[in-house]
Amino acid sequence: MATDQQQLDLSGLNLTPGATNQAEVLDEPPKMSIAREKVLEEARRALDTEEEKKGISIVVIGHVDAGKSTLMGRLLYELGRLDEKTKRSNERGSEKIGKSSFSWAWSLDGTTEERERGITMDIALQTLATPNRQITVLDAPGHKDFIPNMISGASQADCALLVVDSTTGEFESGFQRGGQTREHLILVRSLGVAQVIVAVNKLDQVEWSRSRYEEICGALRPFLVQTGFQPSKTKFVPVGAMQGINLVSCDGPTAADLKQWYKGPTLVDLLDKLVPPVRDITSPLRVPVSNVFKGSGSGVAVSGRLCGGVVQVGEILRALPGDETAIVKSIEIEDQSVPWAASGSNVTLYLTAIDPVNLNVGSILCAPTDLVPLATSFVARIIVFDIQVPITTGASVEIFHHSRDVPATVVKLISTIDRASGKVVKQNPRVLTKSVSAEVQLALRTTQISGSSSATRGIPLETFATNKDMGRILIRRGGETIAAGVVLEINE
Repeated sequence: MATDQQQLDLSGLNLTPGATNQAEVLDEPPKMSIAREKVLEEARRALDTEEEKKGISIVVIGHVDAGKSTLMGRLLYELGRLDEKTKRSNERGSEKIGKSSFSWAWSLDGTTEERERGITMDIALQTLATPNRQITVLDAPGHKDFIPNMISGASQADCALLVVDSTTGEFESGFQRGGQTREHLILVRSLGVAQVIVAVNKLDQVEWSRSRYEEICGALRPFLVQTGFQPSKTKFVPVGAMQGINLVSCDGPTAADLKQWYKGPTLVDLLDKLVPPVRDITSPLRVPVSNVFKGSGSGVAVSGRLCGGVVQVGEILRALPGDETAIVKSIEIEDQSVPWAASGSNVTLYLTAIDPVNLNVGSILCAPTDLVPLATSFVARIIVFDIQVPITTGASVEIFHHSRDVPATVVKLISTIDRASGKVVKQNPRVLTKSVSAEVQLALRTTQISGSSSATRGIPLETFATNKDMGRILIRRGGETIAAGVVLEINE
């Protein structure tokens, strides 16, 4: 089967290119301490300096039970981010409920339900440092039921760490049609992630078999190319997460069998060489909210990743949709209080002068002078995945954009496109089948409340040409991701 580099490389799809109502302030809000030009200058300097560790975020993906949380828990311990006391407490607690093999995963799976069920359900955020990188880790759920949470995590990441289970039958079930190994790779690539490290885990359970490792790498390589990952940005590493083999080092008697045939880098060596993407700090500020929680005192806190621009303490921000504004009381990056944050940072913003009722997961924060358009209807260029039921006009779907998902309708199938040249193949096609590239018009569906239909509320969206992160969408139907695309134009 001919592989198609561009199948899902959405950035290579040949794209052609108010008044603010400020709430009454109870406590004295902070003043903006530095002029915007000065902040931009500082941000530019910080991004350019070689002395500082470069920040990068990574989403951990893979089929359920591949050992993602265990691998990250063990890695945090090996790097000194998990102390002995917590480690022993996790071991005792997991043993008590008869799940001692999950003790490492407890470092990331913090809720009672996650611990009792032995699965990750929500995105867990951790940080770790390698010699040259400061890494924000988003541990994503592998279970099919929690794909929306995984999408939310992947939309905040620069790179992906794919964990696969090398035991007989387990790799195959994750990689076959419907398995999460395949779906997760397609999703992260569709959301703009271009670099991936594949950790081939549980090799200790197959006697550190070199032939099994090579068989798995051989099966994944063509699929990665077909999904749009360049071979130069794809790395493979054999690991044994439970025993901590080849995560930080490959020394000691437990690693002897692996060292007989593997002389390559460790997982941390590969993490340390990830290339941070270019940060667009001069573009308008965009902060998609991935979590809302109570701040200290009367305020509210939100977390998310800056998809452009810079934000500083004392700045007034508009929350969309809605016409509310908030003032940035303080900013935290990795539990450190900072005066400003730049594009690409995963931040927590503590806000004041806004009612928490007006902030939701999926809201976008922006400057009142540069608002994100609210769209109820738009044209997108999409790649259709390996679907069984074709997409037709009038089809009901769900649109995922960052941490928001909304019901929508395929209003019109405009044309099918040749992926290589970007030229129109057919106008007004009747249906869209698997692997087709097409332009479609989508419209949000009105939600009905007790019999009376309410007006459709637009979602904050931008064209891909304006802001790549704000212009990507995923389309799902019946619990399955059926297409991914980029926004070409907003109709209203």
